[in-house]
Amino acid sequence: MTDAGKPVYLVDAYSDPVVVRIDGRASFQNSGCLRDFILEMLQRGKNRFVIDFRACASMDSTFLGMLAGAAIELRKTSPAGSLVVARPGPRNLELIRNLGLHRLLTLDSGEAVPPLENCNTPLACKTRSEIETARQVLEAHEHLISVDEENRSKFQDVLTFLRSRVAQQ
Repeated sequence: MTDAGKPVYLVDAYSDPVVVRIDGRASFQNSGCLRDFILEMLQRGKNRFVIDFRACASMDSTFLGMLAGAAIELRKTSPAGSLVVARPGPRNLELIRNLGLHRLLTLDSGEAVPPLENCNTPLACKTRSEIETARQVLEAHEHLISVDEENRSKFQDVLTFLRSRVAQQ
């Protein structure tokens, strides 16, 4: 991890596929900047991504929902894009499978990872308001339910709380 333990995404936006390396914890606090980056790359015509999880300490459901949303968007591109999860490790792989994301993503043990020497540009995360964060977390969890209806019962309390919070604004 860099910056005294602060999680970071390092990217190579010029490679094909675009490479993202997670260094630290992927969570609701920082998944928005990765989402914004992927949307920007899509606008530039890039639709193939590899996310290297080798240095990913952990991830939460919001991050996984953001990945699901990205994979759904990539499937809509013409030609269809791809999102490869490389070197997830046993615990992260278990989380991905438990939520059904393995149906949307390509799982790889590391062979798909291009050379990482140029994957060194950190993404800057913009500050989001509390309501923007709540909307983003709600959207991510809705993506998880769209992937697998069984996720509804897992996240029903979170969804109820977030819908209430967003409706107050």
